[in-house]
Parts: sequence; structure tokens; C-alpha cells
Amino acid sequence: MMHRGKAVLLPPNRVWRTYQGGAELDRLACVAAPADGHFPEDWVGSVTRARNAGREHLADEGVSRVRVGGREHAWDALLASDPDYFLGEAHAERFGATPQLLVKLLDSAVRLHFQVHPTAEFARLRLGASSGKTEAYHVLAVRPGAEGRIYLGFQRPPDRAGLKRMIERQDIAALEACFDPVTVRAGDTFLVPGGTPHALGAGLLLVEIQEPSDLVVRFEFERGGYVLPEVARFMGRGLDFCLDVFDLGAASPAEARRCLPRRLRELGPDSWQEELIGPTQTPCFRLRRTRLGSALTKTEREPAIVIVTEGACELEAGGERHALRFGDKFFLPAGVGPVALSPRAGGPCQLLECLPPLS
Repeated sequence: MMHRGKAVLLPPNRVWRTYQGGAELDRLACVAAPADGHFPEDWVGSVTRARNAGREHLADEGVSRVRVGGREHAWDALLASDPDYFLGEAHAERFGATPQLLVKLLDSAVRLHFQVHPTAEFARLRLGASSGKTEAYHVLAVRPGAEGRIYLGFQRPPDRAGLKRMIERQDIAALEACFDPVTVRAGDTFLVPGGTPHALGAGLLLVEIQEPSDLVVRFEFERGGYVLPEVARFMGRGLDFCLDVFDLGAASPAEARRCLPRRLRELGPDSWQEELIGPTQTPCFRLRRTRLGSALTKTEREPAIVIVTEGACELEAGGERHALRFGDKFFLPAGVGPVALSPRAGGPCQLLECLPPLS
């Protein structure tokens, strides 16, 4: 099996969305004329299919193509060919040939719609789906001049009848008044449990880590001149059904929801690994960050989607060397064994490691 022992490179996998952005993703991909449009997300190492009204004919939109050993593969097919190696025996036994998480690079030119996602329990019991959509944000950059805000939970929640009136009337000022937005900066991490009303502000480049679904209730219908068709608002159900998705408890301030790093282990001179989100915060996924201050050899024995979030590095695995820079992504299989990493360009490098739930 030619893929064994090697890192899996994850090229751009842009996906259509109802809001606009993506110019920063264009720049990362060295596009000649970067521009915002309706492809503001890059779904990283994804086996999840996007749900876009009017694009149902694109059956594999959202599913990644990857490169390993100099060859290109459909990621879902490659995983299915050797799930124990890529994902680990315990993971494959519990979840099958799926990473059980969805990772995105997201670049917003406008504030996103106010929205809410179902919990795993709601998705299972009410939607017949295997995953809800708890998610997390790790901020990489804020565009110059942008406020860089996020909205997390209703700090002043309406009652159910009041929320229904606001949505029916599209009283955006009243909806916005339910939130206390917080200004974010590069390096911030936030957890967004299913049921939490939320929105990302304009001008954010971030990594989004979530359960592997595209289930969403959008309770604001127009952003950036685009009006959502009805089928894209309430998961194909009615508003009354979707009101059950909302957590209408008074949320703690978004500022208090930052996930602070916890040092896990030292890796070498000026090098260490931190936990940003662990199983005590959510059972849905895990998030770690590794700082490379010097060359080191690292073994994890767990599958991980890895994104270079600061500086540049060289990765060596299976006799192949890869020069990586900010925004590059790769997958390390559970069975890949030791990999060599070293910072480049005279400075430290930072890697964000997105891991599935514990098996």
C-alpha cells in the first residue's frame, strides 16, 4: 500500500455558501486576483457533503480530494481502503471509515446570518441524523479595519413566542439586541455547543472545527444582498419545529467562553504541545496546538488534521519532505509512525491539530 508511512496533503477544497468571503483563502492559494465571492470556505480533509439549495446535482460538493505519494485520491474512498491505518482500529470500529469531524478554513467578508445548529441528541432523535453540529472557532487573523466580532448565545434571551415574532418579522435589530458581541483577536479559541444561537462577524479568517454535518437553522434570511430560499432556512422543516433547536437560557458572556490553552507536554528546546479543547469540554472533537522552536521527531498514534497557523516548517514522513507555510494543511494517519518536523525561515512555527472524539 503506497500510502503507508506518508503524510496526506490536503489541497484547497472550496465550497459554495450563502454568504460572501474567500479573498484571504484566494491569497493563501496564490490566486492572481483574490476576490470575495460565494466560496468563503475550504473544507479540509472532508468526507461531509454540503447541503446547498439549488446545487443538489453536485453530489460530492464538500468531499475532499487529497494527495499522497504523488497521487490524487478521493478522500472518502482512500479512507475506506484502509480505515485501521488511517484512523486507528478503535476509531474505525466505533465510527467506521470517517474521521468523525469536519474542519474548515473560513474567511468572512460580511457578518454571517444569525443561526443555530442542533445538538447531537436533537439530530439523532428528531432528524434521524448521526451527528449534530457543536463547533469551535480558532481565529487566525482579522482583516484590517474590521471589528472582528462574534456573537455567542442570547445574553438577553426572548421567550419562545417573542423569538418567533422576531424571526417572522425579520426584526434584525431586536435579534441583535439579544446578544452581547465580543471582539476577538488572532489566537482566540471559542467553543459553540449545539443549540447556541450565534454568528461570525465580518473580516475573520479562522479555523472551524465541528461535528461532521451541515445542519443549520438560519433565522436571518438576507445577508450581503442574497436572500435565502425557504428550503435553506429551517432544514426543510417549519419554524415551529426549529424553535426547539434553540437554547433559550441566558448565555454567559461570549468573552467568558474563550478556551484557554493547557500545556500537555514538552517536545524539545522551545517546543511544546498545548490542549485548546479536550474531552472535558466536549465529547465531539479535540483541538491541540504545537509550537516548533527547533527540529523534533513526533509520534501521536491518533489521526489528526494539521494546519500551519504561524510561520513555516518542513515535514518529513515516509521518505518524503514537504515544505509547508501558513495555511497549508495535511493529515497524519494514526499508523504513520514518527514524523520529523523542523521550523523554517528563521522563526518558530505553530501547528493546529484537529482530532476526532475519543474512541
